[in-house]
Parts: sequence; C-alpha cells; structure tokens
Amino acid sequence: MNTWNLSLQNSNSPIYDMMIFFHDFTMMILIFITLMIFFMLMLLMKNKFTDRFLLQGHLIEIIWTITPMIILLFIAIPSIKILYMTDEIHECNLTLKSVGHQWYWSYEYSDFININFDSFMTPSKDLNMNEFRLLDVDNRCVIPFNLPIRILTTSMDVIHSWTIPSLGIKIDSTPGRLNQSMFFLNRPGMFFGQCSEICGTNHSFMPIVIESTKFNYFKNWLLYMYSNN
Repeated sequence: MNTWNLSLQNSNSPIYDMMIFFHDFTMMILIFITLMIFFMLMLLMKNKFTDRFLLQGHLIEIIWTITPMIILLFIAIPSIKILYMTDEIHECNLTLKSVGHQWYWSYEYSDFININFDSFMTPSKDLNMNEFRLLDVDNRCVIPFNLPIRILTTSMDVIHSWTIPSLGIKIDSTPGRLNQSMFFLNRPGMFFGQCSEICGTNHSFMPIVIESTKFNYFKNWLLYMYSNN
C-alpha cells in the first residue's frame, strides 16, 4: 500500500465503486463546462464585431437557463442514489460496535459473548518491517469478506469519526448517540483508516485497521479470542 496517493484509493466495496464512478462522471461534466467557457472567452477576446443595438435574446436566455438545470439533474440523480444507499440497512450477518475514546478505539462483536478489545496505535519503536507508521494498531479488527456487515459507533467523551476511505464509509461517533451504517468487503486484505473529526491533542494518533479474511480464518480468530478471554 502506498502511503501517498494523488488519486482516490482503490475501491474495496460496492458503495465506493459507485462513489468513484460519480466522482469521474462529475469531473467530466466540470471539465467540459470549463473548456466551453474558456473557448467562449477566447472567441469574445478575438471577436472584432459588436452589436450595440442588441437589447434582448429570448432564445439564448432560454438555453442558458434550461441547460444548467439539465446538468444539475444529471449530477443530482446519482448523488441522491448513493446517499440513500449509504443509509440503507439490509439484513446483516455480523454486527460490529466501535466506541471512540481519547485517543483509541474499542470494538465489540455484538453477536458473540465476551468478544471485545481495545485498539491502540502501534508506537514507531515497536513497528515491524511490514507495518505502517501512524497507521497500524496492536489489535486489528478482523472481519470476513463477502458478507454484509453492520457497524454501530458511539463515543465515550468527544465527537470522533470512524472512517475507512477504501470502503467508502465515514460515520460520526457521537457521545450519547448510536449511529449505524453497513458495508460490504469485496476481497481479503488490510484496510486502513483514521479518526476524521478533530478530537483533541492526539487526534492524529488513533488509526483504524480492518483485516478482511475468509470466513474459516474468522472462525479460528474467534476461537483464539475466546481462549484468551
């Protein structure tokens, strides 16, 4: 995984696929409008003809009123579709509860008994060669892929935000309130995120790591957690 990137991260969920498509679609419209305006400005600068007696033009006024409306409709329809899909909760196979603290996350697997742990950022001096500075944690959140997952999040102190860009998910963790969303992992891998709401001095030091595995490995991990508890 590159620790720097000038473009969007690779998608690992269906929702983020749609977000990337919407981004590219909107950028195409914006580039077309920008080029068209630049072309018209160049024509006006080079045009030697003027019409002092032009007082009205109903046709051109209708065109430049209706055209932006049509463009906005083309942008609004996929945007609203994605917005409602991110809020839609289907029947989920697994529920993960995330609680934000200053400055770490704690996780609870609500479908199982006594499966909960705290997740702190790994200090730089304890990192292995294959781990990422400021992104890795001591206890990773293990989740099976190809299953719909419900995420519940809240906070014990101030407002945090549970965010994983490559999954297209960002939920505010608000004290006294339980927010929920759903995500779906397309493939196995390691997916990194961070708190996206300024929450104090160590806001930059509470990363999120999702380890997506096969269901058999997930069951073995559950047995390991049961044996340790």
